[in-house]
Amino acid sequence: MIKINLVREGRTVRGAGAAAPSGGPSVAAGGSNLNNILVIAGVFLGVLIGGGWWFLKNNTLKERQETVGNKQAEADRLQAIIKQVDDYTKRKESLQKRIDLINQLKQNQKGPVKIMDRVSQDLPDLVWLDRMTMSGGLVTIGGRGLNPNAIANFVDNVKNDPLFEEPELSSVTQMSAVPPVYGFDMTFHFTYAPKGETTGTAGATSTSGTTGTTGTSGTNKTSTTATNTTTTTGTVKK
Repeated sequence: MIKINLVREGRTVRGAGAAAPSGGPSVAAGGSNLNNILVIAGVFLGVLIGGGWWFLKNNTLKERQETVGNKQAEADRLQAIIKQVDDYTKRKESLQKRIDLINQLKQNQKGPVKIMDRVSQDLPDLVWLDRMTMSGGLVTIGGRGLNPNAIANFVDNVKNDPLFEEPELSSVTQMSAVPPVYGFDMTFHFTYAPKGETTGTAGATSTSGTTGTTGTSGTNKTSTTATNTTTTTGTVKK
């Protein structure tokens, strides 16, 4: 007769069934640790990337700030140079104005003398002047001559003078019969540069003062004031 012990088999089966669930909590604990490691690694990687980005941007900002500082220093240096150039330009302009004023005064001083010298050279025999005024580039002459031909010669000499424009003889009158004396009045314009030449600043500038000449036989006097007014008394003859 065969006997089967069912009790031992049941215990064995129950033991085997109970042992299987014992591995579940271990697997779950291992998965949770892996997740924590991944989270920590992600956070560390993020912090590392963020720190690298901040360090890069901080270096870039410092470089730009240094560049701005260098440019500002260069701008300040150039601004100082520009100020020096402006001061030099102002001093140059001031000195140039003074030089031009001095040249103008010299030109005005020698202008009446030069004009009177040329009139004296153009004055023929038998003609003398009673008065001569210069104002604004215009010369007005009043004089006398012993005959009309001598006065006409004087007009021609002034006309041919390179410093004088076309003269205008306004009147010729007989002042006395014995001896015969004729009075005349004449006007013309003058320039410091000869006709036909290109005139510069000095040539285009006319005498702003007034020069007068009155005739008194044998006496010549010249006086000049600060307004460039010259008065000459005397008889002008060639």
